[in-house]
Amino acid sequence: MSREKAYAKMLDASAKLQWNVAMILEAKALEAEKVRSWMLNHVTPDAFADHQDHLKATIRVHEQLVEVIDGLTKLNMGMTNVLKAALRQQEGESDGGFEGMLGGSFDLGEKQ
Repeated sequence: MSREKAYAKMLDASAKLQWNVAMILEAKALEAEKVRSWMLNHVTPDAFADHQDHLKATIRVHEQLVEVIDGLTKLNMGMTNVLKAALRQQEGESDGGFEGMLGGSFDLGEKQ
């Protein structure tokens, strides 16, 4: 497999991964809205025996949100590293576009 084809496959895989992440985030947003509505109605000071229990429940929810954000950040960093590897320019190349980055013509499989 040529270098150009390998880079094209990396970029294609990255695009598919980003699409799947977008679909997951859309589902998470719907789920988060349902959770928000439920919490507004059920996680009130009246639902707990004392303030300490109320505080513990809200801290658990916030810890879960931080874990989700941390996971998304790590996933984003991984996708960024893939794109950096695919688009990294070697020193001394002055050409712009894919041709200069990949050291030759960039063929996307177009038939001539």
